[in-house]
Amino acid sequence: MKRFVAAAALAGWVGLAIQQYLIFYSRWTSGASLLGGLINFFSFFTVLTNTLVVVVLSYALVDRDSAAKRFFLAPKTSSGIAVSIAVVSLAYNLLLRHLWQPEGFQFIADELLHDVMPVLFLLYWWRCVPKGTLRLRHIGAWVLYPLVYFAYALLRGHLLGQYQYPFIDVDTLGYPQVFVNAGGILAGFIVIALAVVGLDRALKPAR
Repeated sequence: MKRFVAAAALAGWVGLAIQQYLIFYSRWTSGASLLGGLINFFSFFTVLTNTLVVVVLSYALVDRDSAAKRFFLAPKTSSGIAVSIAVVSLAYNLLLRHLWQPEGFQFIADELLHDVMPVLFLLYWWRCVPKGTLRLRHIGAWVLYPLVYFAYALLRGHLLGQYQYPFIDVDTLGYPQVFVNAGGILAGFIVIALAVVGLDRALKPAR
């Protein structure tokens, strides 16, 4: 199983590295700030969530104990990240995939970050994360992550006039529709979270 985790971690780091390179290259050729490119890179929910995924997978390969390792490998943390990466995949495939046709390295990055890594991490969660400790109250903590991101994305979009995703583009859709869209995604997040908690209970080892 350790080989699987190592391969999954490598795939995640490769996907993030390719995406970062593409953003840096685009900004360099246009004479834009590379620091701005780094900020833009980490302003995508997809990138943030995949970063959390590869951090968990990487810590799973490290033998040395630490507070950070215990935090990221705790079932409540890994499970919350599993919910988020599942939402990343579903939101992309249902709302964004039809909007463009990436090619070359962009296609590779997109597939790794939106399809491959969600599947690999959910398999990791299924096989490697201890079961039987999740409670409904954990969902409240998990929901804070997308809520804080949504607030940040709206503030950033208001200040820069650039929204990271078309379904939260206030300038085009207006606040009412954006909040309806966000509410739908949040509802999907909660449904997936409930499913994860349910599976955690169902897969709990018999005493």
